Amino acid sequence: MNMESLSLQTEKVFAYKDELLKFGGTIAGTIILAFVLIKTGDMIINRILKPRDQKFYFDERRLLTLKTLAKSILRYAVYFIVGFTVLGQIAQLTGTDLKGFLAGAGILGVALGIGAQSLVRDVITGFFILLENQYVVGEYITTGGFSGFVEEIELRVTKLRDWGGEYHIIPNGQITAVTNFSRGNMRALVEIGIAYEEDIDKALDVMQKTAIELAGEFGDVIAEGPEVLGVVALGPSEVVIRTVAKTRPMEQWRVERELRKRFKEAFDREGIEIPYPRQVIITGGAEDIRDTAGVPGSGAEYHGDS
Repeated sequence: MNMESLSLQTEKVFAYKDELLKFGGTIAGTIILAFVLIKTGDMIINRILKPRDQKFYFDERRLLTLKTLAKSILRYAVYFIVGFTVLGQIAQLTGTDLKGFLAGAGILGVALGIGAQSLVRDVITGFFILLENQYVVGEYITTGGFSGFVEEIELRVTKLRDWGGEYHIIPNGQITAVTNFSRGNMRALVEIGIAYEEDIDKALDVMQKTAIELAGEFGDVIAEGPEVLGVVALGPSEVVIRTVAKTRPMEQWRVERELRKRFKEAFDREGIEIPYPRQVIITGGAEDIRDTAGVPGSGAEYHGDS
């Protein structure tokens, strides 16, 4: 580029400096205003949808869901306004007729819309998830191979946090089926095996007494039971006995853990054996039989006359 060409470019810049300064100032002011609107809107939403002690039509989880949704809508609205403001400034700076500019933008929008069908599906699905109250913030769900507590619900995505702390962001359009573990009473199910040599009626009696004790101590989380149903299977080395209970949401795993612990302790006190793998090695004859129950890696061998 020679000096004459550089001089012409400089003159053009100075000729449009007022327009450029106005354009830059408007864009900067719009962005700052958008930031202020989002922060102010978040504060107002937090205050309006703050959980209160008195009874309210919406419980705390519904309030948290509405809060995240309202913030999501606020952000989309502000981004939309900022986008149109920038388009208007560009049209004004280039001297383009705004109607024609918007028409061209509309054609571009149609083209982009064809390629963004998944985005539209995400928003529509998110709307129906909220309308049908399929789940709310704070509930534990499984969907699309992911499980976790719902932390945020937006129009386009749902955000889950699983037991390991992993944060899953799932587009609403991919949510085709939901298993909600936080609605209604849940079932706690425990199956425990006893040896074939044991007295089944005695084992049932011990388990029933243990279940009654647990029901008295966990009355705040157990809605029904626990009930010892009886023998449900005859395994290779054990008789399987099933116990069920109905619990408050998210308490079923705690009750199952406690039932297993107490059944094991009760069986130990009463001398009831819970079977475990055993292997017997015969090395030279009947007099050399050795029981290797519980010895890892031991193999059953036979060396001797048949």
